[in-house]
Formats: sequence, C-alpha cells, structure tokens
Amino acid sequence: MNMIMFMMALSLILSMALTALNFWLAQMSPDSEKLSPYECGFDPLGSARLPFSIRFFLVAILFLLFDLEIALLLPLPWATQLQDPTITLIWTSTLILLLTLGLVYEWIQGGLEWAE
Repeated sequence: MNMIMFMMALSLILSMALTALNFWLAQMSPDSEKLSPYECGFDPLGSARLPFSIRFFLVAILFLLFDLEIALLLPLPWATQLQDPTITLIWTSTLILLLTLGLVYEWIQGGLEWAE
C-alpha cells in the first residue's frame, strides 16, 4: 500500500512540476532567429515547401524493408548451434530467396531507376 501511495504522490508532484514549467516557458518570448525556419545563420535562397519526388520516399521505404529483413538474419550464427540446423538452413534459404525475388521484382518494375 505504501508503494502505491508513493507512486501516486510522485506522479502528482511530477505532473504539477511539468504544468508549472509549461506555464513558465509559455511566458518567455522567442527571438526572431528562433522563429525563422532555418537556424543555420543565413537566409534561405528558395522556398522550403518544394515537393519531393516520390522516388525518394520509394527508395527510403525499400531501404527500410530490406534493412529489416537483413536484421532477421543476424541471429543465424547462434541458430546454427541447434540440434537440427537443417531447419535453420531451410528458413534462411527461404528468407534470402524472398528477398532476392522482391529485389528482382522491384528492379523489373523500374522502382530502382531514377530516370523515367
């Protein structure tokens, strides 16, 4: 019971401190440099609202997908120490085959080409 009361009191004190800090920080007014879109010291040459090509997002998503799939292969050196490593070999071969087929499909569809 004492632990529950301690946690409730601690959360109450923490929430009150965060609320007070929020009101205190709202009173401070930022300077013009802090309100500028770039804090690097020079004025921007063009608009920051130019649209990106969808190719950038496609390559980023493909990178994340293949990077995640490769991360699934990292524990394999420990999995080969099992009683029956043939199951591990089958799953690994299946995963690598799926990755290769996905890469070939993206390559054939033209998802990896910058020029259209």
